[in-house]
Amino acid sequence: MDASEHLSGKRLAALSLAALGVVFGDIGTSPLYAIRECFHGEYGIEVSGANVLGVLSLIFWALMLIVSFKYLAMVLRADHDGEGGVLALTTLVKPRKRPLRGPAKVLVILGLFAACLLYGDGMITPAISVLSAVEGLGHITPLFKPYIVHITLVILVSLFLLQRHGTARVGSLFGPVILVWMTALGLLGLVQVVREPSVLIAIDPWHGLQFLIHNRLHGFVVLGAVFLVATGAEAIYADLGHFGRRPIRLTWFLVALPALLLNYFGQGAHLLNHPGDAYHPFYAIVPSWAIIPMVVLATLATIVASQAVITGAFSLTSQAVQLGYLPRLRVTHTSVTHKGQIYVAPVNWVLMACTVGLVLGFRSSSKLAAAYGVAVTASMLVTATLFFVVMRKRWNWSLPVAGLLTALFFTVDFSFFAANMTKILHGAWFPLVIALLVLAVMLTWERGNEILAERAQGLTLPLDRFLADIHADPPTRIPGQAVFLTRSHNIVPMAMVQNLRHNRVLHNEVVFLNIRTEDLPRVPNFEKIELERLGSGIFRIIAHFGYMEEPTVSTVFALCRDQGVTVDPENASFFLGREKLSIGEDPAMARWRANLFLFLSRNGMDPADFFNIPSTQVIEVGARLRV
Repeated sequence: MDASEHLSGKRLAALSLAALGVVFGDIGTSPLYAIRECFHGEYGIEVSGANVLGVLSLIFWALMLIVSFKYLAMVLRADHDGEGGVLALTTLVKPRKRPLRGPAKVLVILGLFAACLLYGDGMITPAISVLSAVEGLGHITPLFKPYIVHITLVILVSLFLLQRHGTARVGSLFGPVILVWMTALGLLGLVQVVREPSVLIAIDPWHGLQFLIHNRLHGFVVLGAVFLVATGAEAIYADLGHFGRRPIRLTWFLVALPALLLNYFGQGAHLLNHPGDAYHPFYAIVPSWAIIPMVVLATLATIVASQAVITGAFSLTSQAVQLGYLPRLRVTHTSVTHKGQIYVAPVNWVLMACTVGLVLGFRSSSKLAAAYGVAVTASMLVTATLFFVVMRKRWNWSLPVAGLLTALFFTVDFSFFAANMTKILHGAWFPLVIALLVLAVMLTWERGNEILAERAQGLTLPLDRFLADIHADPPTRIPGQAVFLTRSHNIVPMAMVQNLRHNRVLHNEVVFLNIRTEDLPRVPNFEKIELERLGSGIFRIIAHFGYMEEPTVSTVFALCRDQGVTVDPENASFFLGREKLSIGEDPAMARWRANLFLFLSRNGMDPADFFNIPSTQVIEVGARLRV
């Protein structure tokens, strides 16, 4: 049951306003460039009455079918304990307690690839959104035109530099800013629609179909520009865990959708009478006295939209680390009240470098639009595939029902994907390359750790054998507590074996701690800890955390106290294994992947820092391993 269904009126309103700023910022800034790209972009089509009505019809039904029906009505139901997003959807189709093989492994890799595509989206969205807003300065005076790229870069670099300080203080303004923006969009469009109400006949899907039939290949290519109105739809699903279904749906149907449709139809109505304004129809419908405040408001709205996708990239990275697809990275929580407010420095700098590079390389939002869309449409295709599996396997829907729905989603999504693929040589390759690079990193890290676990088996002992050995030949016991982190609950870690072999002593109290990340967003506290007394002062603790949680030893030991076992992190000794890695003569994976794994291992976060272990209490025991 979705908790948002039982919200009070005041709480529902507050959450809906917050959702407006975070969830709909990206899709809400599309009016700045979507219509323009249909008629004035790289593949722009002639501005005629039939073409304007056809494009508006396609826009209307794209928003209805993709956003309203597919995501809001259907996909939002596929939550994973309240969390959404393509990684959450992937964990829903991933079999538990069984190794991945065959179709299941393919589905997981597809889900990871879709997640990786969102990194490309996180680079293009800030670039195209802010650039398109700042281009409005050219409508104030031509004197600004030579400085548009420079101003855009200043705004973007400032945005990325501010990330480490967090957005908690200004985050409360995101909702009001987008509310004012949506209101302005609706009013600007309404004025034009009142002047030319005949434009409303574009709601008839026949106009869109006729447009495609009449314009053939050119009309099909224009679909790539039409799709720009739906970019940001994946963010709606990804932010499900922050707001819940009800606030997101209410905000979309009561505020965002009406405002967007009014503005798109308003731009179309204006073009029917002023076809020469196709070079920037958004600013063409803004009264001359309102240009300056509109440029300022558009810039603020695009900053909010950019912030949402940047934060989304941080969140995605944190989840991937917890699920074991990326090396440990320092995740800084920038707010004590909002769990989603996090900062991941390496991701921030890579995003900034790529975003700045995109602005410098393309230099206009129109050229950038050619690179936009492929990543999102590919991600949507994967979502439709995974959603079909959820309908069949999780919800036990019949094949005809699940098949018909998936066929509808695929028909729409693949049409837009194919149209966007025509732009592959004009920049659309960029997000695909980024996604493939990140996917290669994820799969290499996962495989490398599997190989390491196999290699380390010779340096460990089965737990039952270890207990039998110390019972038969008790070692010297010394005062104190020792905590050994272990990869498996039934294996004695290499650090313990090496320490006992060389020092021949054992602490009075020994804890084997196995910290696991489950395929669940969060694990309730009463289910987090499995504690077993093994005798001779030895304890086994298995700690379960969700992939949306931060695993720390302080949390583990606080919960252990409730079960009668007290471990003092400030006085206990923490033994950690430190593997010195090298590449063997015949590595278990391609040499380039082995080198990549070594690089990632050397630059990953130290386990002591990751699990928040007091640095003065750590003892590292090393071993040499080959990958």
